Amino acid sequence: MRIMATAKRLGIKTVAVYSEADTSALHVKQADEAVYIGPSPSSQSYLKIENIINAVEHSGAEAVHPGYGFLSENAEFARAVKRAGAVLIGPTAEAIKLMGDKIESKKIAVKAGVNTVPGALDVITSSKEAKKIAADIGYPVMIKAAAGGGGKGMRVARNERELLDGLKYAASEAESSFSDSRVFIEKFFDNPRHIEIQVLADRFGNTVYLGERECSIQRRHQKVIEEAPSTFLNDKMRQTMGEQAVALAKEVNYTSAGTVEFVVDPQGNFYFLEMNTRLQVEHRITELVTKIDLVEQMIRIAAGEKLSCTQEDVQLSGWALEARVYAEDPRRGFLPSTGRITRYQEPVTEHHVLIDTGVYEGGEVSMFYDPMIAKVCTYAPTREKAIEAMQAALSSFVIRGISHNINFLEAILGHERFAKGDISTNFIEQEYPGGFTGAELTSETSKVFLGAAMHIFLRDAERASRISGQLPGRERAIGGRWVVSIDDDSYPVYARSKEYGYDISYDKGLIVVRSSWKLGRRLFQGTINGKPVSVMLRYLDEGYLLSHAGSEVKVTVRTPRVAELAHYMPKDTNGSRKDRLIAPIAGLVQHVRVKEGDQVKTGGELVVIEAMKMENVIYADHDVTVKKIHVADKDSVSADQLLLEFE
Repeated sequence: MRIMATAKRLGIKTVAVYSEADTSALHVKQADEAVYIGPSPSSQSYLKIENIINAVEHSGAEAVHPGYGFLSENAEFARAVKRAGAVLIGPTAEAIKLMGDKIESKKIAVKAGVNTVPGALDVITSSKEAKKIAADIGYPVMIKAAAGGGGKGMRVARNERELLDGLKYAASEAESSFSDSRVFIEKFFDNPRHIEIQVLADRFGNTVYLGERECSIQRRHQKVIEEAPSTFLNDKMRQTMGEQAVALAKEVNYTSAGTVEFVVDPQGNFYFLEMNTRLQVEHRITELVTKIDLVEQMIRIAAGEKLSCTQEDVQLSGWALEARVYAEDPRRGFLPSTGRITRYQEPVTEHHVLIDTGVYEGGEVSMFYDPMIAKVCTYAPTREKAIEAMQAALSSFVIRGISHNINFLEAILGHERFAKGDISTNFIEQEYPGGFTGAELTSETSKVFLGAAMHIFLRDAERASRISGQLPGRERAIGGRWVVSIDDDSYPVYARSKEYGYDISYDKGLIVVRSSWKLGRRLFQGTINGKPVSVMLRYLDEGYLLSHAGSEVKVTVRTPRVAELAHYMPKDTNGSRKDRLIAPIAGLVQHVRVKEGDQVKTGGELVVIEAMKMENVIYADHDVTVKKIHVADKDSVSADQLLLEFE
């Protein structure tokens, strides 16, 4: 969808390729033509070079843009496109091959005069060699797959025992993920930043850098929030890193857009990590601060044009943020979420808000591909204003039918450390060590929930009071005194109706709510004490489920007498059954780790389910004895399907 937007602006017709799962996908609907390339599994469609080349020949396409994933960094695919007589909108196959091998790229970086992470420049061949290298550079160390990417084939070792275990698991994971078990060792930095430099190069030897992107907010090596520029770099560091990135690109005769990634320690020392020989997912924030359309530049370079700008022409202005919206459930260990999107309402995209998405209301989120469903970008003159714009955009983004991580994104954006720019790649691990259960409920968010709930409740009560056919003298009256319960906390309030809202008094002060919200809407928008707010709303049997600023709460509004009697009602234990294992997600069973009759201790592996390109291990949360197994390896399962029974 992102590539098509620029292509259409340039008057270029587009051809989409699609798998069976993507038959009704948005990019298929928006393209001028679409070609089917195979079954849903990516190994039979998007990763099958022959099928895509057939689509090129069938459609007569002159060029191929490989996008962000799948074959975008595959040298053999680049060669195949060239053999088919088309142009790859990207670098040469040789550059892709050289930079795609983590060991070779590191050797090239050393030759180009680029700072590299201390460690071995060759593949580890024995545990004895690994122990010597680790001792020489000092623990902790990182074991990395030579052909790796996306966080796979990586292990951190803080001592010799972890080193030996890590070698085994990293090599095994690398073999299964990339069919290449080679690993190497380099220094691991505690609390580093992940900062990358965007480069552009044409076929005439002209190369420029377009500033940096701060990508330190990550979970399991997957980026979550990015920003440009970085709060950590000064002009001198930016120039030095940029010049080294350009030197590396020139060393391999790089053309097109590319990204050079660096790890930066707390003292400001930076070291080359790897080069991504494709357009990055987060390229939009560079476009916002440079006003340069990277996709357009890639197309023009592929068409044989010279770069239209010099290094002196590149100017950074303002601040941009990107938040990745994933179909996953942060409250369930970030398990992927699949299914139909029953409601999809994007925030208002004014000049400071930009959204790239591949989904729509009524569409399906498939179990076969990446869980990212949208990217929200904001731009403003300052970082503070860009954060405020992002908070406003996320709070008014309505997605129903699947779980998503918007509350988690809001919690990060509202965190004190993030506001200060005090971040590292360990930020999420440090601040949410037990996983994410919702942002802390502050006095301000409590006021928002209290005010919104009262407004919603009273609007409904007012409509009910106007129903026809009421007995004379027995008309429904709306009182002023109520008790609002937010989760386990109760607040007696007194509400007075005002034009476009209510004034709500309670023991901690006055809440002034004004809104044109109408009954039935699932997004409450208005002002509370003069501040614009957006609150997500879901109706429950009694009360509402409200979410705002990363917090999600159950709110009920009752009369004082009903609130008093509610204390005597039995509590919903909401307990899960201990005698069975239910599939938490839809997916493909990769491994059943147990047999009938096995006794499994707490924390033992039970089943591995693959969904959205990730293997999700389901562990025993208590000691169990397996009574019956209802699935086998390679079975497809739906969410809530019975997997195992226990005695």
